[in-house]
Amino acid sequence: MKTLLLLILIAMSTQATSNNSELKPCPNRPNCVSSQGDNSHFVEPFKLLPKVTVDMNKLLSILSQLEERISVSHTGNHIHAEISSRIFGFVDDLDLIVDEENQVIHIRSASRLGYYDFGVNRKRVANLRELLIKSEITQ
Repeated sequence: MKTLLLLILIAMSTQATSNNSELKPCPNRPNCVSSQGDNSHFVEPFKLLPKVTVDMNKLLSILSQLEERISVSHTGNHIHAEISSRIFGFVDDLDLIVDEENQVIHIRSASRLGYYDFGVNRKRVANLRELLIKSEITQ
């Protein structure tokens, strides 16, 4: 039973698929945006500047500037961040996949709970886009 619970928790915490080039799909709720999403969930991926090699430490540093209550980890080309809201402590997930071959960074930002997020995730992606442009990583 403990093993089964552990496997379920591991599966739930994995935000990218096993090939590490695809983000977890958005649920059928308006509280998620993704550069690999469809229709109302879609946001443009971040386009790397020509001939830019992404420094993961710099990218992690930029992410830490994004929000006050953020916890960031990464494995290979995948970065996962958990962001807690100030008032209620709700946790949102932010995932990035750096795809240097295609010169993009794919992004997914989603609320774990609830249905509507009042545009928080879309605004978070826009704020991160501005930080990456200012840091001369993306266009």
